[in-house]
Amino acid sequence: MTQQPDPEALFVATTANNDASFQGGDWLLFFGISLIWGASFLLIAESLESFNPGLVTFGRVSLGALVLAILRIAGHRGERIATADRGRVLLLGVVWVGVPFTLYPLAQESINSAVTGLLNGATPVWVAVVGLVFVKVAPRPLQIIGLLLGFVGIALISLGSAAEGSSQLQGVVMVIAATVCYGFAFNIAPPLQARYGAVVLMSSVLGAASIVTLPYMLVTLGGNEWAWQPAIALFVLGAIGTGIAYWVMATLVGRVGSLRSSLITYLIPVVALLLGVSLRGDTVTALALIGAPVTIFGAYLASRSAG
Repeated sequence: MTQQPDPEALFVATTANNDASFQGGDWLLFFGISLIWGASFLLIAESLESFNPGLVTFGRVSLGALVLAILRIAGHRGERIATADRGRVLLLGVVWVGVPFTLYPLAQESINSAVTGLLNGATPVWVAVVGLVFVKVAPRPLQIIGLLLGFVGIALISLGSAAEGSSQLQGVVMVIAATVCYGFAFNIAPPLQARYGAVVLMSSVLGAASIVTLPYMLVTLGGNEWAWQPAIALFVLGAIGTGIAYWVMATLVGRVGSLRSSLITYLIPVVALLLGVSLRGDTVTALALIGAPVTIFGAYLASRSAG
């Protein structure tokens, strides 16, 4: 009889030190990935102008996998994923990439990119819940305060940014489901990243996700129209917003732990607002302006030493 895996063994505790304050390099990674992913929802919206969600998802994932494969070969990283870890890598391909990257374009057919980015701010809550249930590692009191402040900031930005239109319930549910997936992924990834390194792990994860998302792309292949601007947006979304971004993110998770890495989601709405104002001429309400610094301060507190 095959032995069933221990649920707690699947979600092993992070090997990264989750107590010390961020170092300079940690902050650089933190803000870099926030900027990249803050722009991703705009790039998805632009890609959807010509391509359907299935092609956007597969194009994004496969381009990201290609970039990381090149980095892996260039760095002579010939290490393969151990047989015992392949199931976890496949699981990451599903919950960290395949499912959420499919849900976001589908959601953005009914809700705009700003609302999608704002809803993404729920990720740290799910990371903490999954960590409590499976890893049994509760956030520090100061981190809890930071999480609460971040959520207040997200709520203020959401109220201000969504004031001009209503969101479809289906799209909202899809984005929330995507953030739940991230809650699992951010708890699974750290020990694997520590064992294999960001390039080896994420090239394998994105490779698995490419296979997972291929069938959906094939069955929804009709209805796509070629246009240069959406094609460029999709290329940037895949090569930089996925390949390079997941390399940076996996490195950050390994350095500072799963919960604090997920705090980038508090800055993503801020970046989305700034890009909307500067590049698209969007108006920003007073609530959003108040919520932005509250969100940043919450992320700062949650990243500080508990001592």
